[in-house]
Amino acid sequence: MSHRPLVLVSGLTFGDYLLWHWSLNGNHDVIALVSGLTLPPLAVALVWLLAVSLGRVLMGRPRTPRSNAAPGPETRAPSAHAGVSAEDGRLPAAAERPSRRIAA
Repeated sequence: MSHRPLVLVSGLTFGDYLLWHWSLNGNHDVIALVSGLTLPPLAVALVWLLAVSLGRVLMGRPRTPRSNAAPGPETRAPSAHAGVSAEDGRLPAAAERPSRRIAA
């Protein structure tokens, strides 16, 4: 996992906090209002990213993208029984079973 979003959001949060603090002390009301309104969402995003990063570190393994592609018919072995899958003996999913509807 890349730590770029965590670094970016923490930098934006810290910079926004400094701007908010400076504008409150310098009587810059509009800047204080804008930076004060953007500070809570940035803080929530920072806490969320910290929690996700900490959770991934505690899991002990990086997250790898999963392939959503199902094996095609040419990669499957023919089954011995038409209703049972050859790989593990389970019944095939509804998309793999032949249709038994009667035409009207």
